[in-house]
Amino acid sequence: MLTITRKLEFDAGHRIPDHKSQCRNLHGHRYTLEITLVGNVIDEEGSSDNGMIMDFSDIKSLAKQHLVDVWDHSFIVYEKDAKVREFLESIPGHKTVIIDRIPTVENLAQTAFNILNAAYKDHYGTGLRLHKLVLHETPNCWAEITAEG
Repeated sequence: MLTITRKLEFDAGHRIPDHKSQCRNLHGHRYTLEITLVGNVIDEEGSSDNGMIMDFSDIKSLAKQHLVDVWDHSFIVYEKDAKVREFLESIPGHKTVIIDRIPTVENLAQTAFNILNAAYKDHYGTGLRLHKLVLHETPNCWAEITAEG
């Protein structure tokens, strides 16, 4: 299996409301996102993408459009975290992303995978698909999710 991977970074805040330690407080991370795609290599003479699964700049562009620019410099909050949602809503123009699960790195990786899976799926008609997503919350802590099948 031939895969390609593109790495991007973004900054975001979150909190884990019921956590037993420091993570229950508002805080942020420099997230690193690794996107691994699988698909057939394009074999089309004269095409800009000839010999590639997908151009790395196109991987970046789609990731930024659908996820990175949406989450970058935002506060990602669990929809049931009422106190923090109320506080964030009191700040005019605040960049807030509300998700349906507690924003642990595991849940953020799953959410990111779901968003990007739809963005890349068979983009060229070559069987292109998201194979794996790795989300680093810190240099030493991350979650990985791999497509089934």
